[in-house]
Amino acid sequence: MAETVTIDMATLYADTGTAKLAELATYTAKAQKLAGNGNIVTLTGPGPVWLYLAVSHALHGKVMVLKYNSPVTGDVVIYDHSPF
Repeated sequence: MAETVTIDMATLYADTGTAKLAELATYTAKAQKLAGNGNIVTLTGPGPVWLYLAVSHALHGKVMVLKYNSPVTGDVVIYDHSPF
């Protein structure tokens, strides 16, 4: 059964306080580990657009559903590969 996982993007670069493009591989690896396999994942929190895009790409084919959430938009489905 799929679990629901929320990833606060700021936690990916919390050790430096600012996202660095040179650390992109580290951030995507952290996101993949947090997301697990076949889960319903929501990305939220502060982070640069390039990081959101890269993490979304890295999770494609790994998670069943990917959502974005902010106080302004609420949940926005990025992709849904659920057969149900």
